[in-house]
Amino acid sequence: QVQLVESGGGLVQAGGSLRLSCAASGLTFSSYGMGWFRQAPGKEREFVAAISWSGDTTYYADSVKGRFTISRDSAVNTVYLQMNSLKPEDTAVYSCGAVLYRIPIATTSPRYWGQGTQVTVSS
Repeated sequence: QVQLVESGGGLVQAGGSLRLSCAASGLTFSSYGMGWFRQAPGKEREFVAAISWSGDTTYYADSVKGRFTISRDSAVNTVYLQMNSLKPEDTAVYSCGAVLYRIPIATTSPRYWGQGTQVTVSS
């Protein structure tokens, strides 16, 4: 039973920071590329950030580059998304996804998905 469980979402003021976590279970964590995606009301789900199975390669959407950082900790099977300098347009449901030996840089890439966590950035 593969499970991805996101946490860390909430309400934050513009310019603030938040760290999201995605805890994985039921899979060989070191064999899966992991990614973060988001979906705002009325909009399509979009790619945010991704990290390779080995953790040596990362990718970011242009909209978050320089502000967000993705990382992974094999000791606790968890992927993180550190979000700094948050903007109201970052408001969305953030979900993590996993795919075997691939880097999920497209919304169609993940084999497994978490249920998401709400991030709301106020003006």
